Order: sequence, then C-alpha cells, then structure tokens
Amino acid sequence: MAPPRSQIRPGLTVDIVQKQDQASGRLTRGVVAALLTRSPSHPHGIKVRLTTGQVGRVQVVVSPTGGE
Repeated sequence: MAPPRSQIRPGLTVDIVQKQDQASGRLTRGVVAALLTRSPSHPHGIKVRLTTGQVGRVQVVVSPTGGE
C-alpha cells in the first residue's frame, strides 16, 4: 500500500511510478519538491513533483527521516 500524505514531505527521497510506467510498474527514484495531491490518501499513491520535474505517484518512501 502506498504511504499516506502525512508521511511525505519535500526533501524526502522516494520511489514514484510515472504515468507512462504504470503498466510496467517501473519506479523512478528522486527527491520530493512538491506534493500535488491534496487528499490525505489516494489508492494509487500521493502525486508529487520531484526536483527533476518528473511527476508521479509515491510507492515507497526511501528515506523517511530526510536522508539521515
């Protein structure tokens, strides 16, 4: 299950699935720049924008403490 919005914040390293990768399930790792989903949870994951500009839904929080 994808993590809720409360566990995601800018600066965290996460794995996202981008729209074009949903069928394959390919994950992209990056640092959260902005949260785009306003609701506290979403069945497919909270949508975020990474610092690279890529947009996708969070599947895994890689560094829950901000890279420590």
